[in-house]
Amino acid sequence: MSNLQEIFKRYSLSEEEIIPYGYSIAKIKYDESKHESKRGKLILVTAMTPTKAGEGKTTTSISLADAMNELNYDAILALREPSLGPVFGVKGGGTGGGKSIIIPEDDINLHFTGDIHALTSANNLIASVIDNELYQHSELNIDKDRIVFSRAIDMNDRSLRDIETCLDPKDGEKHRANFVITAASEIMAIFCLSKDEEDFLDRVDNMLVAYSLSGEKIYVRDLKIRGSIKKLMHQALYPNLVRTLYGTPALVHGGPFANIAHGTNSIIATSLALKMSDYVITEAGFGSDLGMEKYLDIIVPILKVAPSLIVMVASIRALKLHGGVKFADLNDENLEALKAGYQNLKKHLNNVKLYNLPILVNINRFNSDTEAEIKLLESLLEEDGFIYSLNSAYADGKQGALDAARKAKELADQKSEFKPLLSVEDDYFSKIDKVAKNIYGASDVVYKEEAKEKILSLEKERKDFSVCISKTPNSLSDDPKLLNVPEFTLHIRDVRIFYGAKFLVPLSGKIVTLPGLPKEPLAKKL
Repeated sequence: MSNLQEIFKRYSLSEEEIIPYGYSIAKIKYDESKHESKRGKLILVTAMTPTKAGEGKTTTSISLADAMNELNYDAILALREPSLGPVFGVKGGGTGGGKSIIIPEDDINLHFTGDIHALTSANNLIASVIDNELYQHSELNIDKDRIVFSRAIDMNDRSLRDIETCLDPKDGEKHRANFVITAASEIMAIFCLSKDEEDFLDRVDNMLVAYSLSGEKIYVRDLKIRGSIKKLMHQALYPNLVRTLYGTPALVHGGPFANIAHGTNSIIATSLALKMSDYVITEAGFGSDLGMEKYLDIIVPILKVAPSLIVMVASIRALKLHGGVKFADLNDENLEALKAGYQNLKKHLNNVKLYNLPILVNINRFNSDTEAEIKLLESLLEEDGFIYSLNSAYADGKQGALDAARKAKELADQKSEFKPLLSVEDDYFSKIDKVAKNIYGASDVVYKEEAKEKILSLEKERKDFSVCISKTPNSLSDDPKLLNVPEFTLHIRDVRIFYGAKFLVPLSGKIVTLPGLPKEPLAKKL
């Protein structure tokens, strides 16, 4: 059984600051006035373009924190909460792997402290009140055909992507509706972007939910349910504290998807971690083109702390897959494919350079990696001047990440001058263009007319929203089948505007906001 008492003592947390959930989990109400607040250094873990061959980003994050504490560097983790959809679908849980895990695994992967349930409930309360206003013919005069708010569920259920409600006329006017998975909802994005409870409630109030019959925008604030949202969400906004297998503290809080939103844990938890520890290891979803870019261009301006180091996770298996090897043949040595697939990793490393940040390449070692393959990858990295470390923590635990920890500390302690890619003076088209061409490597950006009109309309209304591009994680392009470093044009087919999250979300390719289950879901194997 995991016991948190040692962590409570280590950080001098009082009984008033702890909400216990048994012996292994607690929520933290941190009172700054009672502590000598630190200002830790932030280490952001990202990766090359993800593949089903595996890269091991969460495993790397956990092992790096464990190894830093083994070397007495005082490190803490700040990670996302897993979603039930992936747990029972394809991906599985989000607690790491091998000997680099956070515990208790099942509790964290499943109901945990109920944060995602609270978010789902708050979201669906809003949906219920919208429909009730429509049913009651309130003064809001909601247009049933222009309700833009989605219901949410923390489960993969494709049957709910597009539905009709009120099939019985006694229940109200029949109209179309839809569900998204909770991790893809705007309220989840807001949960992780908010600095405190009032900021959260203000942002929720500003969510656009529908239009009136006369074309006026209707926001959550018009529903007058701020007090109820606060009741549902009050305790969920406190970060959750658990630990790794080796006793490293981990604040696990929030979990938006990076292909829809910004893909990292809550700002509240990261801010708390930076006050508690010398080094904070966090991660961003998918590769540098999605999670890292959004972290650096969206999160950093709110958090007001830039990473001191970017850790880039790579695996030889993933490199070979990008180099053209079939999944079934990945166990076979293939130096030519590895060399070809290295171009994908190099592109991601060059993305980091755009922000003027130090880089450590973490080679996540698999049993199938041969000595010749490892030596080739090391020589390619040395030739291009990148610092790297071979990490075997999945099998060897924290001892397998000691070299990575030493190099991470040394690099994080060096002075660096973070340089954002996007400027507040850039218009929305310029921001999209910069991300598409510099980060993704697109030759051009093409807009459908409706998408272009929506951007122009928002430009007239306000200019301070972030750009959060919705794109497949499986390719640098908007086509998941194009691996490695493809030549392509980015196509923007539509735009969503999230007024609460303050996101302009250009939609490229086909992104599903409510995944379905595969033919053989993990739900049948647990």
